[in-house]
Amino acid sequence: MTDLYKERDFGGLTHTEDAMGDTLTPADVSNLKSIVHARLMEEVEPSHLQAMDDDALMHHVTAVSARLINERHLALPSRVVDMLRKEVLYELRGYGPIQPLLDDPTISEVMVNGADSVYIERYGKLEKSGVRFQDDNHVKRIIERIVAPLGRRIDESSPMVDARLKDGSRVNAIIPPLALDGPILTIRKFARKPYTAEDLVRMGTMSPKMESFLRAAVGARLNIIVSGGTGSGKTTTLNVLTSFIPEEERIITIEDAAELQPQQDHVVALESRPPNIEGKGEITIRQLVRNSLRMRPDRIVVGEVRGGEALDMLQAMNTGHDGSISTAHSNAPRDTLSRLETMVLMSGTTLPARSIREQVSSAIDLIVHQSRLRDGSRRITNVTEIVGMDGDIVVLQDIFTFEQSGVDPDGNVLGQHRGTGIRPRCVEKMHLEGFDLPATIYA
Repeated sequence: MTDLYKERDFGGLTHTEDAMGDTLTPADVSNLKSIVHARLMEEVEPSHLQAMDDDALMHHVTAVSARLINERHLALPSRVVDMLRKEVLYELRGYGPIQPLLDDPTISEVMVNGADSVYIERYGKLEKSGVRFQDDNHVKRIIERIVAPLGRRIDESSPMVDARLKDGSRVNAIIPPLALDGPILTIRKFARKPYTAEDLVRMGTMSPKMESFLRAAVGARLNIIVSGGTGSGKTTTLNVLTSFIPEEERIITIEDAAELQPQQDHVVALESRPPNIEGKGEITIRQLVRNSLRMRPDRIVVGEVRGGEALDMLQAMNTGHDGSISTAHSNAPRDTLSRLETMVLMSGTTLPARSIREQVSSAIDLIVHQSRLRDGSRRITNVTEIVGMDGDIVVLQDIFTFEQSGVDPDGNVLGQHRGTGIRPRCVEKMHLEGFDLPATIYA
């Protein structure tokens, strides 16, 4: 505690000696906010507070804050009073102390590692924020506020949960006994305005030639896997690829937590469901992939394959559902094939390895591999074609690559996208579908 309230615990709040000024800390505001919040809950029924519109709620918060400040004879600067009212509103209607972080468009990820440890990712780099919660129970209340409206739960019997906010931002929470240092909350924010292909070109994620090639590949109904590590931007790239799908086609999206934002009109969005409190009612991605085949899809877009659904996805691609797109975690295009093979085996199939590889090589046309570089930037590092089998080996060839040339004095990665000069075999299929790209695009 600072010298802001001399000879007293802040919770007493009986008097102040004009020591306010710039010595006010976030902890002081947090304590004062708790008192205002408690007084408000005493004076107004919680159900009535929830039913109020924003203007009426702000009126009550302002009145209670002013009354408390006058009662305690506190000399608070106007900026502190405004901050106090906003934080009480965040507690009532938003997600508590992290609401300003979620509202900040420059922040892409919020990581709560405990009540006193909140980190953010800004422009691809991590930094510690000055935000803090009152205690671990406060963190858990915010987690429950996020997951409860979605029909999810988090408690000792189910201490992990994946969810999403209304804007599509991805949420993961894990609590004790699995989390040893208290409740942990991770929120990967979703862009309110979806990124376009032009945005990715401007940011250097892809080159103009890559954008032209991928636009034609999606239009020609090639099957594509977007691969990469966690946080490499796979979902953003998947969103951009789906924007290339013609408006007249029927798109079915399948995800664990709905994040995709197709801009076409004819879109059917499906989302998996976890088991209920009795351990029943679970609907898996694999079940949804199977069901989607009966829904007359032109395109099947799976947010991520991570298990036995890989087999169903490959079979769909091999039985007339061309133009399917999905993502998978891997470290390189070649690793993507090994991951797919492993995931097919997770379905319980007894197919030999060669048969699985033949299915992969005949089903998938392109692997678009993306990486998050040391400076926080995201780059498509490989656009790789699967050209067939050579014995037991699936043959790959790069069409475009990202060649890193160094790091500048500010730590930014230097490099550029290049064509390999190889004319891909899929050009023939693209030609038949009416997409003719100049040969110089691969140079």
